[in-house]
Amino acid sequence: MTIVARDLLLERFRWVDGHSDMWPVFRDADAFKAVVRALVEPFREAGVTAVCGVESRGFLLGGAAAWELGVGFVAVRKAAGLFPGEKLVRETEPDYRGFRHVLRIQRASLGPADRVLFVDDWVETGSQARGVRGLVEDAGGRWVGCAVVVDQTSAASREALGGVHALVGHDELSGVRPRRSAGGG
Repeated sequence: MTIVARDLLLERFRWVDGHSDMWPVFRDADAFKAVVRALVEPFREAGVTAVCGVESRGFLLGGAAAWELGVGFVAVRKAAGLFPGEKLVRETEPDYRGFRHVLRIQRASLGPADRVLFVDDWVETGSQARGVRGLVEDAGGRWVGCAVVVDQTSAASREALGGVHALVGHDELSGVRPRRSAGGG
């Protein structure tokens, strides 16, 4: 299944004006389904009780992965979004642009019985994933792993995350042809 998902991903992924464009994967029902199934496949027997994802593409992929596994989804919000109730908060290390992000989960969303899978579209420095892992552990939950569509991390970052399951490595995207947008923003 991972090979089919990888092929569908590579067929639909594009670079647009120097930026990654994964949105066509979400628009194609077969590609989206294959990608989600391939992301969770190694974790089906891991006893996952919840999937976490950071807004925005992490919400889409994480929600779909939670549904695929038959478990609940825990939203990880960045600082500015409305989020009711008591929260656990972590500031990340700098990301690939040098930005630090404040990540939040609702305190009541996880507990000691939870085994949590983190799902996102891309991991580069691993700063957000490590921040989420810290939040999961602050809540008493157990980190099961990290599943991403594209892995661009270093070996040290992958090790710090307890391994990363990815559909493609960043280097595999270098052969995907760039596109120019039709204008707009």
